[in-house]
Amino acid sequence: MASALTIENMPPSAVGRATGAPLDPVGGDEDLRFHALLYPNRSLTPDGFRRVIGLVVGVNLINAIVYITLGAWPVAFFCGVDILIVWLAFQASYLSGRRHERVMLTEDALWVSRVLPSGHETRWKLNPYWARVRIDRPVRHETQLRLTEKGRTLVLGSFLSPKERGELAEALDAALCDARA
Repeated sequence: MASALTIENMPPSAVGRATGAPLDPVGGDEDLRFHALLYPNRSLTPDGFRRVIGLVVGVNLINAIVYITLGAWPVAFFCGVDILIVWLAFQASYLSGRRHERVMLTEDALWVSRVLPSGHETRWKLNPYWARVRIDRPVRHETQLRLTEKGRTLVLGSFLSPKERGELAEALDAALCDARA
C-alpha cells in the first residue's frame, strides 16, 4: 500500500540563480562514485512540434475560410485564438522541461542540485553515512523517491517515470552502500 505524499523538510545548503556552470564539488569526474543528471521526459522533438503546429494552423485556416464564406466571420478570430492557445501550451511544456536535478556522490558528500525552469537553483549537501534512499515497492505513478537524513526528507525525480524512479533508487542505494563500506 502506497504511503501519503511526503513533504520536503530538508533545508538547502545553498540557493540562488543557476550560474550555467554545473555543480562540480570535486573539480572533475574522477572522484565521483555516482553521478546522475535527471531531466523530465519530452516525447515531442522540435521537428514534431513544427509538424503539429503546422497541422493545427492548417486545420484552423481551413475552418476559418469555410466559416468566412458562410458569413460567420467572427469564428475566424476564434480559430486564431485556438492556434495561439495550442502554441502557448507547447511553450509552457517546453519551459517546464528545463527543470532538472543533479545527484553526485563523492567520498565525503552526497550533493543534490535542483534547477527550476526560472533558473532558480537549490543545492543540498548530505552526509553519505547518514543518507538513506526510501521508495515504496511496488513503484507506482504516485510513488516518491525520498532521500532521508536525520529525520529530514528530500524528494528526488518527481518528474521521472515510475520505472526510472525505481532504477534511480536502486543505483543510488547501491552507491551509498558502497560509500559506507
